[in-house]
Amino acid sequence: MDSNQFDVQRLGECRYPSPMQGVCFTDDSEKVLYHSHYADLLPYIEDHREPPGFSMAGPRENIYFDPATLSCGIVTCGGLCPGLNDVIRSLVLSLHHHYKVKRVLGFRYGYEGLNPAYYHRPIELSPEVVDGIHQQGGSVLGSSRGPQDVKTIVDTLVHLDIGILFAIGGDGTLRGAAAIVEEIERRGLKIALIGIPKTIDNDISNVDFSFGYETAVAESRHSTYTAHVEAVGARNGIGLVKLMGRESGFIAASAALANNEVNFCLIPEVEFSLEGLLSALERRLRMRGHAVIVVGEGAGQTLFCDDLGCDLSGNRKLGDIGLLLRDRIKEHFKCCGVDITLKYIDPSYMIRSMPASAYDSAFCLQLGHNAVHAGMAGFTNVLIGHWNNYFTHVPIPMAVADRKKVDPKGRLWSSVVAATGQPVSMI
Repeated sequence: MDSNQFDVQRLGECRYPSPMQGVCFTDDSEKVLYHSHYADLLPYIEDHREPPGFSMAGPRENIYFDPATLSCGIVTCGGLCPGLNDVIRSLVLSLHHHYKVKRVLGFRYGYEGLNPAYYHRPIELSPEVVDGIHQQGGSVLGSSRGPQDVKTIVDTLVHLDIGILFAIGGDGTLRGAAAIVEEIERRGLKIALIGIPKTIDNDISNVDFSFGYETAVAESRHSTYTAHVEAVGARNGIGLVKLMGRESGFIAASAALANNEVNFCLIPEVEFSLEGLLSALERRLRMRGHAVIVVGEGAGQTLFCDDLGCDLSGNRKLGDIGLLLRDRIKEHFKCCGVDITLKYIDPSYMIRSMPASAYDSAFCLQLGHNAVHAGMAGFTNVLIGHWNNYFTHVPIPMAVADRKKVDPKGRLWSSVVAATGQPVSMI
């Protein structure tokens, strides 16, 4: 791996002493190793080369921006996710209390809020305005999908004298952020853009996990528990639960481990056929009389014939695998002359609208703080990540280069197969 990939951009020299007192400052030389296994580090050791690593996040002793004259902006994009309000609150409180920044604007409904054509007036965010919002689900700023003209966005930033824009979102949001940075650089402006990873699916590359994911897994237990109770309460009972996971099956896999009464876990990364699943389900019902199936929303898309196109974020539209499995399972056992009772549960919107769990709330607080530290120190085109138990600076191009997925040959999926007892292959 090229060490240059880990280099983060900076607007210039840090000339102002940080107003923060009594904290452990982070030096620019501090790194978080990318590789944690000795076998991966050995080639660098043998060649006397410095192994690759992320710049460590944290407050710097000297900062780039003068807090007395700085204005900042915050935008939330994409689908809702537990913890959005926690991050907004953390950003505002850190800017106000740690750095004495007086003016923070919240832009409404995603990148639309930076396009005057939509007439979304920005909200002045103060500690009083964000008081208590972390106890609520959703985003007080609202959200939207889809790109906006980057020239118009940068015009708005210049017009409002924004020095740092904090963009909270997933893959599409970060790609948009990278395009905004390109336009800022083309004009020779000194505006920083800091990304904060928001994806309930936990699918952003080079980040251990993103906020909202832990809450989603914890909340999914209510659905898998309900599915199990319904299944064992009926002769040949089947509980079918559809969870989030467009391209990556982390939530479904972790939900199967969190409630090990799940008997089949289906994720986008592991192909299956209807024949293979139905055959395994028949055996399960003969042996145990009930079954619980958890399926990620992006699983089994090869079972759909039509190309449904893409949504406003550029993601392919998915066929509803939950409804397809519900109907095909019922048809199959009816043809076999076997009476079943199938209960289908789709808790997706209930889960993503929940307030953050205690763990996620604390994680969001630290994400927000480290995002503010990065912006004040003049870093730009960077995402606040988490790697090997440290908060890091991840160049946005590196974060969006690939999508993180469950490795079908890795330890997580091996644990799922062992916990569920499902066949290794259902092709």
